[in-house]
Amino acid sequence: MTHTTLRIVDDPLSINATAWNELLALQAAPTPFMRHGYLAAMHASGSAVPATGWRPRFMLLEQAGRCLAAAPAYLKTHSWGEYVFDWSWADAYHRHGLHYYPKLVVAVPFTPVSGTRLMAVDASARRLLATALEELTVSSGASGVHVLFHDETDATALRASGWLSRESTQFHWQVDPSRRPSCFEDLLASLQRDKRKKISQERRRVAEAGVRFTVHRGSEITPALWHHFYQCYLATYAAHGSPPHLSRSFFEQTAGTMADLWLMFVAHRDAHPLAASLVALDPARRAVFGRYWGSLETVPLLHFEVCYYQPLQWCIDNGYDRFEGGAQGEHKIARGLLPSATQSAHWLTHRGFHEAVGHHLHDEATAVAHHRVALQTHTPFRSDGPG
Repeated sequence: MTHTTLRIVDDPLSINATAWNELLALQAAPTPFMRHGYLAAMHASGSAVPATGWRPRFMLLEQAGRCLAAAPAYLKTHSWGEYVFDWSWADAYHRHGLHYYPKLVVAVPFTPVSGTRLMAVDASARRLLATALEELTVSSGASGVHVLFHDETDATALRASGWLSRESTQFHWQVDPSRRPSCFEDLLASLQRDKRKKISQERRRVAEAGVRFTVHRGSEITPALWHHFYQCYLATYAAHGSPPHLSRSFFEQTAGTMADLWLMFVAHRDAHPLAASLVALDPARRAVFGRYWGSLETVPLLHFEVCYYQPLQWCIDNGYDRFEGGAQGEHKIARGLLPSATQSAHWLTHRGFHEAVGHHLHDEATAVAHHRVALQTHTPFRSDGPG
């Protein structure tokens, strides 16, 4: 076998974009967030860089000039922007006089969307990549390595290598092909009466407040609309007393290099824009991902309309099969988004802590599974099935 080499890259912009994207296209669960342009924009915009606690350590396993496997890895000094919560692990390390940071993370920064993380041409290359991740963790002095929101192919490889598995829950709308709705009213008709009535009332109250919506896709999103959206985005973070994860430059860059990724819903009143939500599109898999929103004025129930009902209506009108509403949020169940499992995998260098966390995750998995079953009993759909 020809010798393989591992290359660690600290500047994602230096990676061959064509080779990266071609490898991504071969994977079981590619998403647009793993495209080179998206990850490069995270770096070039200053959003995921060493100064913000994300030091790129992208891994490329190469053979005779061909990329066999690759992963977007970061050496991190905190746990922000991951959406898989390990603060209690960090605290346990601290209480035992150990350092939890730095840690190595394989993830798309600030993006809790499941998909392939360990890109590889075959299972053998994926196993080699997993081993390389462990070796990089040790040589970097990191406490462990964490692969976040990976797919089942990654899970199989990592479990076989002795990594710990963890599950979380998100809320997604998935169309039933045998009962595909032709309009939003069909979706409402598939809901239980009280849920249908509540959604209709919420939408009516927003309309009665004088709010109207426009929808803009890709290149239709003008610089003025991007400016409005970013002001709304900043307002959301300001309301929570925290700085924004993503710079304005990130959106400007992806608007230029990946315009087809974005779909924007803009709320207007009295001919003035007052709120916006931004979702990402995956036309190949007919999926829509809720990402960001914000409002410059307070309008009761506007959040539900611009973040859920408008995207759901667009999915139905345009033949899309899935809408992922983002991280957390049990309130989404009443609006037609049902519990769905997400996965992460973890490997800790300290054997004692690796075993202890493994016991914890075993117990946690049982609780998470029971909770998900309990949530599913609260389905908003009628017993004859969702539309």
